[in-house]
Parts: sequence; structure tokens; C-alpha cells
Amino acid sequence: MLLGVLRLDESAARTEEDIFVGDSHPMPGGRVYGGQVVAQCVVAATRTVDADRPAHSLHGYFLRAGDVRLPTTFAVDRIHDGRSFARRRVQAYQDGVPIFSGIISFQQDDPGLSHQVEMPTVPAPEDIDASGTSPQDDARIMRRNPIEARRVLGPVLAETSSQAPHQATWLRVKRDLGDDPRLQQAALAYMSDFTIQESSLRANGISWRTEGLKSASLDHAIWWHRPARADDWLLYVAESPVSRGGRGMNVGRLYSRDGALVASIAQEIMMRVPISGDA
Repeated sequence: MLLGVLRLDESAARTEEDIFVGDSHPMPGGRVYGGQVVAQCVVAATRTVDADRPAHSLHGYFLRAGDVRLPTTFAVDRIHDGRSFARRRVQAYQDGVPIFSGIISFQQDDPGLSHQVEMPTVPAPEDIDASGTSPQDDARIMRRNPIEARRVLGPVLAETSSQAPHQATWLRVKRDLGDDPRLQQAALAYMSDFTIQESSLRANGISWRTEGLKSASLDHAIWWHRPARADDWLLYVAESPVSRGGRGMNVGRLYSRDGALVASIAQEIMMRVPISGDA
């Protein structure tokens, strides 16, 4: 399923104009999963850049909810090609209306200074109960989710959650994706939108089952630091430094099993719940 949506339809693509078309996989409620759109934008932009320049950052905005029944068109604008860096603007459309807009930066591999924040000590994924880890009620659809998740603190499903503004989750794509580093990078982008919102929920003691909860991703940023395999276990460490004005801020770090920091992510979400006394 993941390979299908990342492939983009060559027969419908007008590559001479840097325009590509992709489909969506089923989701509860019929809304396109945000990580899918982000990953498809990475695939589209990557096709317009030399192979020796992997993506190193993405900054984008979710503009409207997408419909899984409709194809999505990706228009790439080649806004900059320098000696070391290249930048691409990508707009995702459905029925001619934009649903996502972002800029992706690519860079040749350069030597330089190096440091990282260490990975926290948590149980290995094999030591975490894999049952009941879905944040959605539609078990039939979520069984088809290409991502396997094992939450260190347990799923955010209970009506009352402990108010801890952080969490850690082991994630991996369920099937082997092969050795193409660009495909692995796009799959990591797909994965980056999964579970990061939950640190804001935990911080406020609410769950996915909280009555009246309305949530949506507003923006998304990724910084790729080094190559990694999305089909091997990655630890997603996330925290929410603040929530205010119906929004929750979330920042995250993805580590490989050997402790290497492979990517950093930031996302703000709309997060609204009925206030006591509301009509």
C-alpha cells in the first residue's frame, strides 16, 4: 500500500512540466493522511533533482483536508539550483484546489562538524506489548496501516491520560522497501506525521476518544540528518512544549536502533475540545 501511493502515476504525470499525480490509501473518515501528502511531495520534488543531492529539509503547510477518493496532483517549481543546494516548491492539489504547500531543500553530502543529542534509554520494541496500539477505532482499516507502532507509554486511547507532555514510540514500515535511499527517505517523511500529535494530547490529559475532540495538522517541518531505513525500527521521541489558542506544538526526533539521530520534526496542530459550560 505504501509503495503504491509513493510511486506516483507516470501515465498521468506530465514530467516535462514537473507535474505528477498520485492516489491515496483508505483512511478513517475519508481524509487523506497528512504524512502521505508530505511523502508524495518529497517523491515529486526528488524527481527533479540530481541523485547526488538528497533532501535535507522540508517546510510546509496543510491548507485543506484531502479526500482519499480523489487523485492528487503535485506541481513542482524549480526555484533554486546552486553549487551545493537545490530548492523546490511543491503544491499539492485536488480538483484544482491546493491542499498542501511546501518547500524542500536538497544538498550534496558535505563533510563538517558533528554532534547530536543522545537517544533516551527505553525498552526495545520486542519488549513492548504490540496489542492495542492503534490511535483509531476503525481496526479493519488500521490493520492495513503500512506503519507498525509500539508506544513506550501505551496507546492514547483511554478516556483519561496521564498529563505527561512527551512520549516515545518505536515505528517501522511493515514491509521491506528495498535499498533505494530516496524511497527510504520518502517513507521516513510518511512516518514523520504518525503519532507526533499525541504529545500535545498527553500534555493536556486527553485522548483520541475524548468526546468532541477536533484535531488537524496545520504545518510540518522535517530535517533529515543522515540516511536511515524506514523499514527498520526507529525510535520517535516527541514532546509538546506548549499548547494555546486551540493549537498544540510538537517537536520530535527519530533515532535508529544504534542511537544515531536520523531526523528532527516539528508540527503544530489544531486541537479543540468542548469547554465545560459550552452550549
